[in-house]
Amino acid sequence: MIIDKLSNAKQYYGVGERIEKALKYLENTDLTKLETGKHEIEGKNIFVIVSEYETKNVEQGKWEAHRKYIDIQFVICGKEKIGYAPINEMKMKIDYNEEKDVLFLEGEGDYLTVTEGTFALFAPKDVHMPGIIAEKQQFVKKIVIKILTA
Repeated sequence: MIIDKLSNAKQYYGVGERIEKALKYLENTDLTKLETGKHEIEGKNIFVIVSEYETKNVEQGKWEAHRKYIDIQFVICGKEKIGYAPINEMKMKIDYNEEKDVLFLEGEGDYLTVTEGTFALFAPKDVHMPGIIAEKQQFVKKIVIKILTA
């Protein structure tokens, strides 16, 4: 898991070619004009999901992890907490769904506050719980870039 400001993205270019391409997309795109929904960058290898929502109480959140895709979650506007935990410290709640590349878990984790201009990168099996209230419930517009690992 990596969390940092987009202004520091160049530091992470060496992590992988697709990660570099995704970070450059965030740096070079007017993200405020993106409509909600799915947008392709490089077919199924790299794509963007833009969503808008109100943050929720932690009791309403779900711990999730992936096997095929890395998530880069970037907050365009608003502020939220994202839970994080190593997968080996969690218990399976709902088995892996290969079509949706997601599994749901239960357990305890730590919470990171993610503000405008901040990205969080979750590798496969990094358990995370996005969309949680930070201070007060608020509107968030966020991008999740999905990066195929293989």
